[in-house]
Amino acid sequence: MVFWQEKPAFGLTTEDVQVLTNAKEYRTELLRLIGSAKKRIYITALYLQDDEAGREILTALHQASLANPELEVKVLVDFHRAQRGLIGAAKSDGNASMYCDFQEQYQSNVKVHGVPVKAKELFGVLHLKGFVIDDTLLYSGASLNNVYLQQDDRYRLDRYFLVHQAGLCNSVIEFIETHLLSSVAVPRIDMRPLIQFNDIKVAQKQLMRELKSASYESAAEASAGELGVRLFLGLGRRSNKLNRLIKSLFDTTEQELVLYTPYFNFPAPLMRSLRRLLKQGKQVTIVVGDKTANDFYLPPSEPFSKIGALPYLYETILYKFLKSQKRHISNGNLNVYLWKHESNSFHLKGICSDKRLHLLSGHNLNPRAWGLDIENGILIDDPKQHILEQIENEKQAILKHCRRLTGPQDLETMNDYPASVKKLLGQAKRVKVDFIIKRFI
Repeated sequence: MVFWQEKPAFGLTTEDVQVLTNAKEYRTELLRLIGSAKKRIYITALYLQDDEAGREILTALHQASLANPELEVKVLVDFHRAQRGLIGAAKSDGNASMYCDFQEQYQSNVKVHGVPVKAKELFGVLHLKGFVIDDTLLYSGASLNNVYLQQDDRYRLDRYFLVHQAGLCNSVIEFIETHLLSSVAVPRIDMRPLIQFNDIKVAQKQLMRELKSASYESAAEASAGELGVRLFLGLGRRSNKLNRLIKSLFDTTEQELVLYTPYFNFPAPLMRSLRRLLKQGKQVTIVVGDKTANDFYLPPSEPFSKIGALPYLYETILYKFLKSQKRHISNGNLNVYLWKHESNSFHLKGICSDKRLHLLSGHNLNPRAWGLDIENGILIDDPKQHILEQIENEKQAILKHCRRLTGPQDLETMNDYPASVKKLLGQAKRVKVDFIIKRFI
């Protein structure tokens, strides 16, 4: 028995799972669920942005609360991310200022809390995903802003799953209430004056110690051989159940492993497993965003910022991988697809193993997710392939804007990059800080 099978699954029927394929559907479904909520709304995301789409969602939450005062409405976002402006913008209270303004305006039962994962955002953020609305879990890696919700023409593509399962939703909420909202380290950030990190730093350290051994509760509802779903939590490099699950999916794949990641920078344990799979003749498909579809990408026409060099760094890592795996690309065991659609961006992540096991997660399959951020994921076990048609439809919708790479020659190299990028990456390599940078991205 594989270790994750020791954890009881929540039972599902085919009708309990719905896979959406684009950002507009995500936005429409989220607003519909909020508007029809009867008893509870719990939203956990990296951020809820102060822009048109973010304000639309926050307005809908407050209106739902006023229409039904018995409705529980709780929003959890990253503590640090909520209290700063956008990268490069002037210093401000960030999104928290909007949360306070809305609470003052509506005086509803909506509560917005900030979760401080580390003392500084650089060293780890709240990357738990999933919106519980009554007995439905809307699970996506997407946060809440204009581009994730396709407010205008541009969108950032993610994965979007609706799972209707009361026990699963209860487990998510029990975790939030027991391990997060019960802590003084998770204060409300929709009331002035805003809590400062120094006020909660002792409680924050205690919270992180407790979370490293925490887990989601399960219930033995799924019969053996039937469709089921399990919840996993991950924080830190040791005793990280989500990391262990991901490694297990790599190592136990018998035929085909499909990987989605926006940033090509696998942690060393996963890269070793990946190379081993290829040597064993297993089929591996990797779908990754083009550097121009990276959310950090800055067109050459815009002023250069150091953060804009990251997409190029990811491409250099991918180039080296393709160069080392040329024979597997040639014999068809390895298929690497690069996603690009106009000026839109790519934020997909997840794993599909042998057309049976489907991991949905905010985990980027990179060193940062592996050791710094707090992550979660849901594993759908579908031994009889009840939802495979939906999974394949999602895959085809993704591949519609992809090109298959035939080798490293299909990518640009350092010589092709803008002078400012070339200079920065060259400096990083010379002083050997590129290794350190890769561990934080």
